[in-house]
Amino acid sequence: MKKIYMKMIALVVVATLMGSCKKFIDYNPHEDFIVTDLDYFKSESDYRNMVVSAYTPVQWLNQVTVIGDIASDNSVAGGESASDVLALQQIDDFTLTPINSALEDLYRVAYEGVNRTNYIVQYKDKNPAGETVNFSGKDAMYGEVYFLRAYYYFTLVKMWGDVPIFLDKRISLTDARGLARSPKTEVYAQIEKDLLAAIAVLPTTSTQPGRITKYAAQGLLGKVYLYENKFSEADAVLEPIIASNAFTLVADYPSIYLASGENGTESVFEVQYTNGSPYYNWGGATRGQGNYAVQQNGIRGLSGGGAMPYAAGWSTNLPSQNLANAYAAGDQRKDITAFNIEAYKTAHPEFGISYQVAPYKNTGLYNGKYLPRKGETSGQIELNYLNNFRVMRYSEVLLMAAEAINRSGGDNAKALGYLNQVRRRAFKDNAHDVTATGDALKLAIWDERRLELAMDGDRFFDLVRTGQAASKLTGFVAGKHELFPIPQTEITITGITQNPGY
Repeated sequence: MKKIYMKMIALVVVATLMGSCKKFIDYNPHEDFIVTDLDYFKSESDYRNMVVSAYTPVQWLNQVTVIGDIASDNSVAGGESASDVLALQQIDDFTLTPINSALEDLYRVAYEGVNRTNYIVQYKDKNPAGETVNFSGKDAMYGEVYFLRAYYYFTLVKMWGDVPIFLDKRISLTDARGLARSPKTEVYAQIEKDLLAAIAVLPTTSTQPGRITKYAAQGLLGKVYLYENKFSEADAVLEPIIASNAFTLVADYPSIYLASGENGTESVFEVQYTNGSPYYNWGGATRGQGNYAVQQNGIRGLSGGGAMPYAAGWSTNLPSQNLANAYAAGDQRKDITAFNIEAYKTAHPEFGISYQVAPYKNTGLYNGKYLPRKGETSGQIELNYLNNFRVMRYSEVLLMAAEAINRSGGDNAKALGYLNQVRRRAFKDNAHDVTATGDALKLAIWDERRLELAMDGDRFFDLVRTGQAASKLTGFVAGKHELFPIPQTEITITGITQNPGY
């Protein structure tokens, strides 16, 4: 939905009748409000516009991708100083507290997404006026809604564990005060239910880039099953994606992350961003249609002439030397994932490149997958980069299927075949094929996930779900840092309990 302007349709809650001599049943909300709930869901276009609004918070979750690497051994917060982007510094150093602006914002955004999808589900059968509105494609459209709700709850459960569940309607501030945290097993059960409902009705192709397909729902469900250690179930839902032959690995790995590589033959699901409606609001930096995280990745003070494609940025989310060292010689993924600006400058003297060394936690490396590029923004340039986040690619489906097969005791040759498809693309040969079995193969698949998906936001969550975090991350405290702290504002408002250790 790259070209759809994802504007939230104003939803006005009918006010409580205060001091009126009329009986409630006689009250017409239009006496107090120009627009009310009764004005929505009158037509097919109303329903479809509301679904567009349910996609919007997915864009606002861009810092989940950033955090997924900064909290891991893949990258460091970087920036200008120890107090620059303090929320990310705390995540990087495991000095987290319940007062963290990035986490508070993500928690709020994820529940905004839940609220929007619930509002649409609430009026699936009858609109607020009690009328039924039927149209062709309505069931498939609701498949998108169920996927989105599952996506928001998956974000919540993998970051905070037990979280409040509410379904079928929007929740008000008054309702929020009565919430309790649901066990994560119940949250995962609801995610599974929503994704199975989505798979049952979604088409295999979309008429518009970014729209959810059956394959995207199957891919997300396979990932959810891996998080739950349901390996046979994961394999069963991932294999049909592979068997469909609907996706192919792009031969040139770096090209995936170009604007021309968006929504390509390897794309299963991407978060769509655009610069078509210039945004200027620094007070809502993550709330525009552009990808704010791109500016974060950029090289500080960068300039250069000629055909030099890159623009300057803020030097945060810097790939670690540990990550760079993990790539073997000849792996084409290394240079785009851990972009070395000094090497690039040496290779291109014609550009006359100059830049400032990242002042804090400098590694000399940058996230080349999402570096800001000239001509790919508008308006307030920092807020309007059009780079999509590649949330799930076919290569990840292959690696998830390989892991599911291996950990369920399945066909070792098939698991190796899926893993080696990814490696052959990376090295452009078969000389680097893996031949391991058993636990050695499991570790090889986990290592390959790191190399293939680095800077895409999965590494921290992978380390936690596979039990490797405590042994690989400096400062990580087992029994505490598997989860992030519930924002203090939410605890104050709702009275829910805090995660252990915070």
